[in-house]
Amino acid sequence: MKPNRTLPEPPSELQTRSQQLTEKIRQSLKRYGALSFAHYMELALYMPQFGYYASGLPKIGAQGDFITAPEISPIFSRCLARQAEQILKRLETPNLIEFGAGKGTMARDILLELHALQQPVDQYYIIELSADLRQRQTETLQSLPAGVFEKVVWLDRLPDKPLQAVVLANEVLDAMPVEKLRFERDQSLLGYVDYNESRQRFEWQYQPITDRQLQKASNAILKQIGEPSPQGYETEINLNIQPWLKSLSDCLTAGAVLLVDYGYTRREYYQPARRMGTLRCHYQHRAHSDPFFYPGLQDITAHVDFTAVAESAFHAGFKIAGFTTQAHFLMSSGLLEMSADAESHITESLKVAQQIKTLTLPDEMGESFKVIALTKGCDLSLMGFKLRDLRHQL
Repeated sequence: MKPNRTLPEPPSELQTRSQQLTEKIRQSLKRYGALSFAHYMELALYMPQFGYYASGLPKIGAQGDFITAPEISPIFSRCLARQAEQILKRLETPNLIEFGAGKGTMARDILLELHALQQPVDQYYIIELSADLRQRQTETLQSLPAGVFEKVVWLDRLPDKPLQAVVLANEVLDAMPVEKLRFERDQSLLGYVDYNESRQRFEWQYQPITDRQLQKASNAILKQIGEPSPQGYETEINLNIQPWLKSLSDCLTAGAVLLVDYGYTRREYYQPARRMGTLRCHYQHRAHSDPFFYPGLQDITAHVDFTAVAESAFHAGFKIAGFTTQAHFLMSSGLLEMSADAESHITESLKVAQQIKTLTLPDEMGESFKVIALTKGCDLSLMGFKLRDLRHQL
């Protein structure tokens, strides 16, 4: 695997781990004859033991590759808890389901806030496949008050029986495998992954689209962007959103889904100027665009098309109950009141002020991250969208 000279080299033992995953992906390539990028991304991120999310390597925080809002400040999770509380009050059996719980920080802070608000919770389900992450989450959550930790239940899939719940997913959609598309003046192509023996690394290979669903989707995108430039136009499409939301709808008899992620509406996503797409990789807090750099040692993501989320949710039986920026959601859910609580201590006040800037400023997370709420059997005006609701832009 020849290194990308702009990124730091991993230690030799991690290079060996990546080479083991590379060999397993090559075996899949030989087995199937062709490997779509979505298939490659799934293996690179989720292959048991070796995939980025399945391994025990640190991912979040200073020792990892990126930072998430719950790790920046507990205020993020407390605001999410207050929005969840408004919905949980309407449910006969108030449950929560969290995807992508990471180190368990968000779960801990949400449960603490709900406990302080005296909002009962039947169960807090964490959907987690990684044994390593389950252990880290357990260590984080064991500090909860007596009786609260016992509410946490780990599952490797959604509960078997339908239930009433609030589903939480922070930075989950962006980590779903995506297909890579390339549009040229005379053809539409699908991105595949091949292995270059001489360079000892994976590389792109584009082939004409043959799948009818993808062809239909690519025609719609082409209509959105117009005629590609002579340099071509590359973008991504997430075909996993619709079945995932359908599974959530089938699981819920009543409740809501709160999704927080970075992305755009379709009109913004497929702008003609965004001709290199939104595929991003994160390695040791450096963002770059090479998904073949040491597979298994870096995060691979793509921005979310929130219009596609809304359409899929509607077809799955949800109502689109709100859509806004992270900044407006947090301010609508009590961020300013929480920040005022810290003003009596100058050191704490300065610390909280910096956290709030990171969460809300446009050039930080405030505008790039969006929040969308989907409800089912629970019709109410959600507090998190009272300052600014952007559903008309979807």
